[in-house]
Amino acid sequence: MSARRKKEWFDNEAFWRELYPYMFPEKRFTDATAQIGQVLDLTKPKGKAVLDLCCGPGRWSIPLAQQGFSVTGVDRTKFLLNAARTRAKAAEVKIEWVRADMRDFLRPDSFDLALSMLTSFGYFDRKDEDRLVLRNMFVNLKAGGVCMIDVAGKEQLARVYQPTTSDTLPNGDILVQRHRIADAWSRIHNEWILVRKGRTRSFSFHHTIYSAQELRDRLADAGFEQIKVYGSLDGDEYGPNPQRLIVVGRKA
Repeated sequence: MSARRKKEWFDNEAFWRELYPYMFPEKRFTDATAQIGQVLDLTKPKGKAVLDLCCGPGRWSIPLAQQGFSVTGVDRTKFLLNAARTRAKAAEVKIEWVRADMRDFLRPDSFDLALSMLTSFGYFDRKDEDRLVLRNMFVNLKAGGVCMIDVAGKEQLARVYQPTTSDTLPNGDILVQRHRIADAWSRIHNEWILVRKGRTRSFSFHHTIYSAQELRDRLADAGFEQIKVYGSLDGDEYGPNPQRLIVVGRKA
């Protein structure tokens, strides 16, 4: 992490350790393996070099490597990268794991496909740093390379928003989620309260939320062309009931 930057919520390794079972259940790895073909259908990369930004425990990196892609997984969290290495070893695939901030990672003209999946985009307190990340992705792609950003869109959140939800998990833990919209519907503040064996821990985090047009414009400003917006990995139109906000752009 750059010495010039203050610490933000995602710098707290305890957040990822404590909430790992709820953020990364085994089903999500199984789903990613099944969905990687949809990702490739939407992006149609021209080569085999892939950059997986905020790769976490390798949910997308590993199935890509299993399909013969040369994958570089970038994340700033040591705990998650260690989990990724363990899973990659079990899957018997070779992946380059890089511990770095996506605001800093630069390897110009090196990748055919750059991914930012499952709302790993928009974490930063300074919204202009999202633009920096997109510019970095553009620079890191080869000519003709393609990027995919996958987030929960503002339109989707507005439709399903609830200030508080509570779930009892299979192991008996209780997870309470509190949400607050801020900054004229441009940020969401979240508090997750985990109750386990009578012990309570609270974690707070926040991120920017984008509409389809806002995210599309960000990619265009970064230099991407042929930008397409989808409402699901199936390639559905981004209509009134989207599952996700998926934006794909190509470097000319």
